[in-house]
Amino acid sequence: EVQLVESGGGLVQPGGSLRLSCETSGFTFDDYAIGWFRQAPGKEREGVSCISKENRTYTQDFVSRRFSISRDSAKNTVYLQMNRLKAGDTAVYYCAADSSGLCNWPYDYWGVGTQVTVSS
Repeated sequence: EVQLVESGGGLVQPGGSLRLSCETSGFTFDDYAIGWFRQAPGKEREGVSCISKENRTYTQDFVSRRFSISRDSAKNTVYLQMNRLKAGDTAVYYCAADSSGLCNWPYDYWGVGTQVTVSS
């Protein structure tokens, strides 16, 4: 059974940091790209960052100076380090797996998300 389980979300003050984890199982982790997406209330889901099977990273300009993505093959886990968080980063964050390995649509598997709330 394929699973992607996000963790690490929570309530943080503006300017704070969080590290999200996406723990995966049920597929060959090293063959897949893993992406992070987010959806704020009343807004469409948007891509945040992705790491390919060859460890190439792609991060949206609106977070590129604050967020970074990495993967640990020994743990089948991808991380999203988020620094200098802003209220506008408040959203449910999802990870997803892409079987092409190249950070291409469509993504094959999705997690259920973790809530990130940035507020004082």
